[in-house]
Amino acid sequence: MHHLRRRERSVSDLVNALSMTQPAVSKHLKVLREAGFVSVRMAAQQRIYRIEPEPFQAIEKWLAPYRRLWTESLDALERHLDEMK
Repeated sequence: MHHLRRRERSVSDLVNALSMTQPAVSKHLKVLREAGFVSVRMAAQQRIYRIEPEPFQAIEKWLAPYRRLWTESLDALERHLDEMK
């Protein structure tokens, strides 16, 4: 996913960037595509993949209350530990 954050990439670009085999990269991309995290378009004989931001935004929205809870809990733990010193 890191390599797709910057720009669209072909499967061969990803194979080279990740030092993985083409079948392994294709399997990962298939899972990501089926989950809606990436989309694909054809350009001549190449499949070009790009990240779809909507699923990540949904995850971020879902995680927001938990992130606040974790932050508050960790801040409380930090205060407690500081008091123990």
